[in-house]
Amino acid sequence: MADIVSLAKARKAKARTQKDAAAAENRVKFGRTKAEKTKSAAEKTIAQKIVDAHKREPRQD
Repeated sequence: MADIVSLAKARKAKARTQKDAAAAENRVKFGRTKAEKTKSAAEKTIAQKIVDAHKREPRQD
């Protein structure tokens, strides 16, 4: 004879596994550590300073 399965529990378990899979994908896609974020922000500001330093002043005649 087959085992008795609660459909509500099976549906919730399936939804839970799908949520966990989506969360794992998002962690890979969007997850960065705080150190990585601060490092990239620092590199960005340094690069912007270099660009700003090389800009020419407009001529005033």
